Amino acid sequence: MSNQKSYRSAFILLTTLFFLWGFITVLVDSLIPRLRELFTLTYFQAGLVQFAFFGAYFLLSIPASFILSKIGYKRGIILGLLTMAVGCLLFYPAASYRVFGIFMLAYFILAAGITVLQVAANPFVAVLGSEEGASSRLNLSQAFNSLGTAVAPAVGALFILSDKIKTEDEIAGLQGSVKEAYLASEAAAVQTPFLGLALFIGLIALVFLFAKLPQMISETSSGTYKEAFQNKKLMQGVLGIFFYVGAEVAIGSYLVNYFLDMNLVSVIKESNIMKSIAETILNSGLAGKDDKAVVGVFVTFYWSGAMLGRFAGAYLTKVMRPGKVLAIFATISMGLIFLSISTVGLVSMWSILAVGLFNSIMFPTIFTLAIDGIGHLKPKASGLLCTAIVGGAIIPPVFGFLTDIIAFKNALLIIVLCYAYIVWFGYKNGKAKVVVA
Repeated sequence: MSNQKSYRSAFILLTTLFFLWGFITVLVDSLIPRLRELFTLTYFQAGLVQFAFFGAYFLLSIPASFILSKIGYKRGIILGLLTMAVGCLLFYPAASYRVFGIFMLAYFILAAGITVLQVAANPFVAVLGSEEGASSRLNLSQAFNSLGTAVAPAVGALFILSDKIKTEDEIAGLQGSVKEAYLASEAAAVQTPFLGLALFIGLIALVFLFAKLPQMISETSSGTYKEAFQNKKLMQGVLGIFFYVGAEVAIGSYLVNYFLDMNLVSVIKESNIMKSIAETILNSGLAGKDDKAVVGVFVTFYWSGAMLGRFAGAYLTKVMRPGKVLAIFATISMGLIFLSISTVGLVSMWSILAVGLFNSIMFPTIFTLAIDGIGHLKPKASGLLCTAIVGGAIIPPVFGFLTDIIAFKNALLIIVLCYAYIVWFGYKNGKAKVVVA
């Protein structure tokens, strides 16, 4: 009984980590349109923000596993949390001095902490109880991760995107104390939420410091990375994770700019239902609100769709082959993007937002299909699959670069190609009977 109570307490603590890194990962998206105006960046340059964030996964996923093997999972979690807190604190000088390089460094350090948490928390949740219940525990934790991603856009719209940013020429025209007051308010809009996050993360680290967690099973493996690289299905899964994360992040990162490009603000304000939704989330009228905040609140539906789809997908993968469900979901995602490309107004907006619903099962399904049947190579395979999250660093800048050249709707075709690969991977592995975690 005491073991069950200990496991339950540890599970609750670990699940807060899933929520936390989901929340912060998507909160980064809210800063992209603001940084683009603040530093007059191109869409390609704005996409480099995600390069700094997700590049940490590529550089640090495998090293993180070695660090954890040396210091243990509990200390590893505390290290990850403290690293995240340092990243959040760096947003203070970055906003004060308006230096884009410091912002990029802050993102990278923040992502480094999240990477350590990703490597540590997933296997920890898996051993907190019976082996039979590992799948449901991971699924529940991931649902809270999706909850974090669903809440973040509304918080970003309310605290980060709510006021209008002046152009460089407008700032240059300000004089003395007026200019200083404006720059201080701009800095505070970024500093306040991230200082609050740093404090919250520090408190969670303190809780883990004194928490009594069950002894983690030591990860040993006779497999090598050379063997892992030679496993064709695993490497196909690595590409699947790369394209999935890249596509999901690229869409989420540019939704605000995409909606502004289609002039959806006026459409939203003319629709009583849409206007009511925006006012409810912003908890106020739209008068005086910046256009980014008006459209930014609807990004919530993209990420909350992933949360809802996870519950539906968990059931579908029990009654159908997971690979087949994956292929169907990816095919629907392609269709929705084509619909958004070929339409305008609310139809275009809601069709691209609906892609989030079908993104829901992709990461865990690709992950489990890739490691199915590889036995002793699983620890090495997990490291490689986490490294593939770097897709979130590569695809968004490429998408932004294409947007600068050929506009949003044409650039979305590269996202379609990402989902096309996932369709192929799903059908190729459609006979596997694995249960999605």
